Amino acid sequence: MVRAFVLLAPGGPAPCRVLYARTFGTPPGAGPGGPRQRLRRKEQLLVVARQVASQCQLLQASLGRPSSPQLPQLPDEPVSLQDAPGGVFQMSPGDPFPERVTVVWLSVLALAFALVCEPQENLSLAEITLRRLAPRLLLSLRLLGPGADVLLRPDAADGLLDRLLPHGQMLFLNERFLQAVDRELGLKVSR
Repeated sequence: MVRAFVLLAPGGPAPCRVLYARTFGTPPGAGPGGPRQRLRRKEQLLVVARQVASQCQLLQASLGRPSSPQLPQLPDEPVSLQDAPGGVFQMSPGDPFPERVTVVWLSVLALAFALVCEPQENLSLAEITLRRLAPRLLLSLRLLGPGADVLLRPDAADGLLDRLLPHGQMLFLNERFLQAVDRELGLKVSR
């Protein structure tokens, strides 16, 4: 099961910034969601975002590419993420979750997408899900276009996550299902 999804701008010299985050299910030992519980979840996701930003910056440095704090313009052609860099890392218990979690991340231009998964989750399926989710989020939120408004349109991200990650459950997404979702949302995603 996926515990959380995080969309962030890793930044370069500037600190990373969480643009959108969503948690799924109730983690073990968590009671009803009061203000303290919500603050705790935000802190946990910020720790994940910082770790993903660090991984992105290390990858960029190892490839000899400088990190750019600015978001580049969305290309006219649909974005293909088959070769987009990504990775996997684990976070030990208590750092920041009470139990061990695995984070699968993907870096696209000046953004990063991450799924926080339970340790026994199918990591290949998590990566495929992330690679199929990312271009749809880029298009539906118009993230890299002028006037990026991800903070003003969480409903678009919620709609996509509800379809592609219902209640945090990863689905084996076939092309017919993805085409139906794309038609429903009016997206033109490259194949």
